[in-house]
Amino acid sequence: MLRKLFRRVAVPILRLLFRILTRVEVRGRENVPASGPVIIAINHLGHLDAPLVVAFAPREVEGIALADLYKVPVTGLLLRLYGVIPVHRDEFDRNVIRLSLEALAGGKALALAPEARRSPSRALEKARNGVAYLAMKAEAPVVPAAITGTEDAVEKLLRLRRPRLTLTFGRPIAPPPFSRDRTALEGFTEKIMREIASMLPPQYRGYYS
Repeated sequence: MLRKLFRRVAVPILRLLFRILTRVEVRGRENVPASGPVIIAINHLGHLDAPLVVAFAPREVEGIALADLYKVPVTGLLLRLYGVIPVHRDEFDRNVIRLSLEALAGGKALALAPEARRSPSRALEKARNGVAYLAMKAEAPVVPAAITGTEDAVEKLLRLRRPRLTLTFGRPIAPPPFSRDRTALEGFTEKIMREIASMLPPQYRGYYS
């Protein structure tokens, strides 16, 4: 009950803050299915990526965040109130997989980054297969989403400048039949990342140029 109330209040406020503090452009919201399980796969540039998706996705979004962030006083409280799934860096966490699959089985939208970390190069890195695995296992389509401008947005805000941000939702990609075969997982991961890259300016495409 508290989580629903928090989301109902927090998301519109977050959207308003983005509108006031940044110059944000959102495209392709109609590509996100209105109901049913879906994974929104994003490139990961900065701390504002997840809040940007939460604020402007056309439906409520579940999220995954590093467990370390729960130790940060204000950030940790907000993550708990929103109900973000904590994940430990570079660990195979069965609990995260279970909770993610439960969310998808419940017909929810789940946002996460296939790269599994912020890109230090500010361009796409080689992705891991987690998104592909979850999508294939849950038979959930993947909506590729491309973000620009968040890599230095916090720094600009601290200098009282309004960063220019973009968020583009692509068309859903249907997963192939479930398989634990590494080649199949990597092939679907590659397809997802190529779709994200196609919506990004060349300087952001990195490994998938």
